[in-house]
Amino acid sequence: MGLTILVIGSGGREHVIAQKFIKSPLVQEVYCAKGNPGMIRDGIQLVDIAEDNHKELIAFAEQNKVDWTFVGPEVPLLNGIVDDFKKAGLKIFGPEKAAAMIEGSKDFAKELMNKYHIPTAMHRTFHELEPAKEYVRMKGAPIVIKADGLAAGKGVVVAESVEEAISALEDMLEGNRFGASGAKVVVEDFLAGEEFSLLAFVRDQEIYPMTIAQDHKRAYENDEGPNTGGMGAYSPVPQIPQELVDEAIAKVLRPAAEGLIKEGCPFTGILYAGLIATEEGAKVIEFNARFGDPETQVVLQRLETDLAGIIDDLLNERIPAIQWKQDGFSLGVVVAANGYPEEYISGSVLPAFSSDCEQRVYYAGVSEKDGKLLSSGGRIYLVEAEGNTLEEAQQNVYQLLDSVDTTGTFYRKDIGAKAMKSAKL
Repeated sequence: MGLTILVIGSGGREHVIAQKFIKSPLVQEVYCAKGNPGMIRDGIQLVDIAEDNHKELIAFAEQNKVDWTFVGPEVPLLNGIVDDFKKAGLKIFGPEKAAAMIEGSKDFAKELMNKYHIPTAMHRTFHELEPAKEYVRMKGAPIVIKADGLAAGKGVVVAESVEEAISALEDMLEGNRFGASGAKVVVEDFLAGEEFSLLAFVRDQEIYPMTIAQDHKRAYENDEGPNTGGMGAYSPVPQIPQELVDEAIAKVLRPAAEGLIKEGCPFTGILYAGLIATEEGAKVIEFNARFGDPETQVVLQRLETDLAGIIDDLLNERIPAIQWKQDGFSLGVVVAANGYPEEYISGSVLPAFSSDCEQRVYYAGVSEKDGKLLSSGGRIYLVEAEGNTLEEAQQNVYQLLDSVDTTGTFYRKDIGAKAMKSAKL
């Protein structure tokens, strides 16, 4: 009998994770709570239980003899789902609530970085508007304003002027734009450089780094428009040298994992460092306590080892052997609803992609009616393809997107373009 696995979450990240699991020779069944209708065609079984209903999820795992559970999104981690499953005697992969605070509070993460000498931007935390405004006027622009808590990837404002920064502070501290998440803000220096995402499988002090990726946060081409949850990604990142990645593993990931142990909240799960390559080396923009979306959809295509086997090893105190592809590239483009990340329209009929095309489609904000998939969220689906070169991977994705009806939706036409441009310089 193979493994029975439960995945918590409903987006494109969970789609690719569940798909990787179901393709494993070690696995018999994969459930996803709640999942989305786009996952069904891959043989993933949907479970109609909300991710914040820990009691019912635990009961489901017990009744269906789930071997272990994998947590995709950050919200259940910060709601203590790992703590609750462990108390019930169930195996689950992800950090406990106290360790997940590395993502749940920007202030907590900054204090950890300060204490354990992890390179990051100069920063100050504020609860009140007037001192924050005074600090911004003193520092000048560009400057970065961050809501302390979770804000679905939208609680960061890179202000080009002092006026814009003050407006963002008023929005968060006075206008309550992000509720409790914005009741405290972190104001930090703007760092110039190339951004990249470094993720790792972590078990306490053991760190197993992944291939790096680059996300595209802005809604529109040329990195214009508002910040989103991510409009596309590619992996690896040719313009970031391996020496810089090795330095980030040594100076960021290791001290973060060891620091959390010293703070009494050891981390097991996926540790994600959002980094920027500055003239002084790699510095941390943010930490996440789980896989990124859309980075997961491209990074996991680079993984040659069985993902289910890696997680099973980590949960059962074995040392995993992990291999990554050394050649080629993976690139993914997010298709979003018109209006995203602000108010958007749902109900657009989505194209029916052929199951035998070389591109892969991972669904996120979708519903189903009369056998057709409809848009129901801001980010609807991601198309991913591989290529021997980044350009080839990009062409493979856009070739498919250009051939289908994308009415009611939009996508960036330049994912990966900046990397190709810098490679040709």
